[in-house]
Amino acid sequence: MCSGADGVVGVGNAGALERELAWFDAVLHARISLHFEQECAYAAVEEIAAPALDGDDSDYARLVREFGLDFRERLLLMLALVPHLRPQALDMLFLRNRNLDRGFTEFGGWKGRTHGGFLPTCETAAFLLAGTDLGKRFAVLSLLDAAHPLVRRGVLRIDHDARGEPQLSGSLTVSPEYLARVTTGAVQKPDYDVSFPAKLITTPLAWDDLVLGRAVQDEIAGIRTWATHGDKLLGEWRLEKTVKPGYRSLFYGPPGTGKTLTATLIGQSSGADVYRIDLSMIVSKYIGETEKNLANVFDQAQHRRWILFFDEADALFGKRTSASSSNDRHANQEVAYLLQRVEDFPGIVILATNLKANIDDAFARRFQSLVYFPMPDAEQRLRLWKGTLNPTGRLAPDVDLELLARQHEISGGAITNVARDAAINAMQVGREQINMADLRRGIARELRKEGRTA
Repeated sequence: MCSGADGVVGVGNAGALERELAWFDAVLHARISLHFEQECAYAAVEEIAAPALDGDDSDYARLVREFGLDFRERLLLMLALVPHLRPQALDMLFLRNRNLDRGFTEFGGWKGRTHGGFLPTCETAAFLLAGTDLGKRFAVLSLLDAAHPLVRRGVLRIDHDARGEPQLSGSLTVSPEYLARVTTGAVQKPDYDVSFPAKLITTPLAWDDLVLGRAVQDEIAGIRTWATHGDKLLGEWRLEKTVKPGYRSLFYGPPGTGKTLTATLIGQSSGADVYRIDLSMIVSKYIGETEKNLANVFDQAQHRRWILFFDEADALFGKRTSASSSNDRHANQEVAYLLQRVEDFPGIVILATNLKANIDDAFARRFQSLVYFPMPDAEQRLRLWKGTLNPTGRLAPDVDLELLARQHEISGGAITNVARDAAINAMQVGREQINMADLRRGIARELRKEGRTA
């Protein structure tokens, strides 16, 4: 993004951040001078006024105004941003205590795997804001509390890797989303990685492409209404005192019947991002790791307008068993934790499974809706065949889609697979059209997957 309007945004952000970095540097030098009782032009770091942002339309300035950040909060935000903007600015915190031949504990900090610079912790923030003043140090704790807007809304992240260590030893980082916003002005959405085991899913299809029965459509209409008007129902309709803000739904039915596509379209129609959770990255054999991995997803989603979609959910939300061993007790604790997080999540959670019976009853009771996706009937299958193949314009005269729809009870996902297989087969033999034999061959392959014969 280095041309046109985006280039202008980048320049505007750079100017605002340059001024903020100069202010931060002055505060840091003053704090170190005061800490070691060296000559300093200031009696307290609070005397160093933060740059005025009046008339500043940069993304950084807008963020400061949006959150109403004061002196301390701006300094805290800049401390998290500095390693990304000017990492050498924190090098002075590498000072060593000559008496102990080690760094100063009060500076905090941690060492990255590949980054050679000083990375701040909450202890660093306490040193910068409070020095040795115990009262001010206690006040810093409120800035780092989970309820503070900067933390609650995901601007800043505080991570503790080791249990039992002091509260302020956790690393202090800025989220990639807000880092992108205040630098390039880009709206960045999290992508799949080890720390975020979820994938944004989209579709080029629309509701007209989804073939569902009337009963299923009615159930989905209710979810769509909540996705679009939930805030209004809670606020203007005054349901917030008795109704929790979240919405939970279970989609169940045979594979390929439209569960994933429906979840994606609900998000698309309501302007919400849909993230499919990768259960292989969530579930761990190590005690506490599954809960930690899931908490990471829910924490990032907590204050964003996301729909969380758990496919093959019975792998994670399965039935609890009698606690005959420590492993059973741990598995039951995992399910109980999941139940709590799903219930407390203020957005929409959709669980999908092929077998409803595998889902723990405690979850099922707390769903606002249970939507059954049956195999399509002959009329629906004909619509699916036509919607998949007619747009290609490459059907041979012998193709009879009505006959295929009547004869073969297969899902929409299977029909898509048949179309792909038939097109590949036609291409391999040098034909420009898909014929009936191609389609029957593809159907036979799909049926064999299910242990059936044509």
